[in-house]
Amino acid sequence: MALSTYAELKTAIADWLDRSDLTTNIPDFITLAEARISRELRIRPQEVRSTMTTTTGNKYHALPGGYLSMRNIQLNTNPTTPLEFITLEMLDRLYGSDTTGKPTAYSIVGDEIQLAPIPDSTYTVEVAYYKKFDTLGDGTGGTVTSNWLTTNAPDVLLYGALLEAEPFLKNDERVPTWLNAYKESISKLQLADTADRHSGSTMRVRTVYSGVEG
Repeated sequence: MALSTYAELKTAIADWLDRSDLTTNIPDFITLAEARISRELRIRPQEVRSTMTTTTGNKYHALPGGYLSMRNIQLNTNPTTPLEFITLEMLDRLYGSDTTGKPTAYSIVGDEIQLAPIPDSTYTVEVAYYKKFDTLGDGTGGTVTSNWLTTNAPDVLLYGALLEAEPFLKNDERVPTWLNAYKESISKLQLADTADRHSGSTMRVRTVYSGVEG
């Protein structure tokens, strides 16, 4: 059975549950599975780069759409200026509320990035981050009929949806089965991603010169 589209995934879930009366519920199971996957999975296909331009005197800038977690953030100056993450409390203590200059640090407040010092000019900020996979649906309202998961890891979606379905159906004895299957599929994705990142490369040992003669 194919599982490459939203419609095929819904059909497969009904078949695996051996139920034909869950037409209105299965989309909820998929939505819950997507939420679980977004919390737990971090792999290269989720990585995205985007840029934003700061405005003078404005320390708050919106996070990119679909943001899950940060990989890297920098000012595209010459040379590049990496931004250091500092907790919000420490950021306020170190920089106060009115210190201006070229940003060197950041924190995250709700759905916004707080830069410090407050930008004294316009800067291009490049953000590399983990993004949610496009939401599955019928292709309307911002949803898509297929995404990276349906194409490359349909088992994650299927097992995740089945895991969410069983408590609804009061089949608690089946929860461990789908939980184990889901965890294994997630683990294999993460392991494959780790192996891919380091394939074809050799670990190098760097020696730091201390300046002290032996």
